[in-house]
Amino acid sequence: AARASGRPPATPVRCPLAPFGVRSMKVLVTGGAGYIGSVTVEQLVEAGNQVAVFDNLSQGHRAAVHEDAEFIVGDLANRDDVDSAITEFRPDAVMHFAAKSLVGESMQSPFLYLGDNVRNGLNLLESVVEYGIQKFILSSTANLFDDPETMPIDEIERIIPGSPYGESKHILERMLYWLDRTGKLRFAALRYFNAAGATKYRGEDHNPETHLIPLVLQVALGQRKEIKVFGNDYETPDGTCIRDYIHVADLAQAHRLALHAIDHTSHVYNLGNGLGFSVQQVLDAAREITGHAIPSEVVGRRPGDVATLVAASDNVRADLAWKPEHPEISQIIESAWKWHSDHPHGYEK
Repeated sequence: AARASGRPPATPVRCPLAPFGVRSMKVLVTGGAGYIGSVTVEQLVEAGNQVAVFDNLSQGHRAAVHEDAEFIVGDLANRDDVDSAITEFRPDAVMHFAAKSLVGESMQSPFLYLGDNVRNGLNLLESVVEYGIQKFILSSTANLFDDPETMPIDEIERIIPGSPYGESKHILERMLYWLDRTGKLRFAALRYFNAAGATKYRGEDHNPETHLIPLVLQVALGQRKEIKVFGNDYETPDGTCIRDYIHVADLAQAHRLALHAIDHTSHVYNLGNGLGFSVQQVLDAAREITGHAIPSEVVGRRPGDVATLVAASDNVRADLAWKPEHPEISQIIESAWKWHSDHPHGYEK
């Protein structure tokens, strides 16, 4: 009846939810061979869910996929691949991680992002609706907020995407909004900030690598001469940019919880640690944990960088009883250091 009469826009609703784990599901995870996707698959499997990973391995790694998850090689650009995966596995829910995600590359090749990310997402959504799947979790981004008016950034902050990559995620969020309004499915869009850290078996292995913490650890491993610091004259306590780093396992937990958050209504959540850490704090913590000097060089600011970006995660904490279990930068870097020390060349043997 609620759907027949039409719902208001999907916005955060204060409705405390039962803890995760009330029942198992069959979950199809696109991009489940990637960094955040593989850690989420790990948690889904260990919580008793039946999981299938759909990935073309263009950016992911077969070795990152949990051994108890079914693996389907396929490409979201091919609708037949998508239909085949859904009809054979028959999931109760879909988690969508697969996407091109390099902000800088999207500025150089906008159609690669506005084209591929949007078309591939549309293929997936059309198949999801056609086969009657009612639950969809979107891996979204904090790149929706290029010029925030308030800090920390909450869900009612105006959306001004900072790149074609951010725009592609915004378009997918709008698609989900209308599919929810028309009664086709329920969704959660999880907009997260700087994913970092690792579990025992799964960590960050990108090519090229663009994220600060793994780049810093590459210096400690002797794979890189030094780390470049883009500006030390920002209006922050130590002059370097502050970002919200969140442990990848905490992100995965939020995805699991969101599966049950959308039993009755759709949600949009900003996901962050709530604690901002500066580039200098990351360097200091990495030096202490690794015992390496980690030489650094201060260079000019990068265009578009702002002094501080931190998420307000009050809504997801209230609704899902979600709380980061690894909030300190030392915990995040220590977990990443253990994984990179054991996997100095990533998943490559």
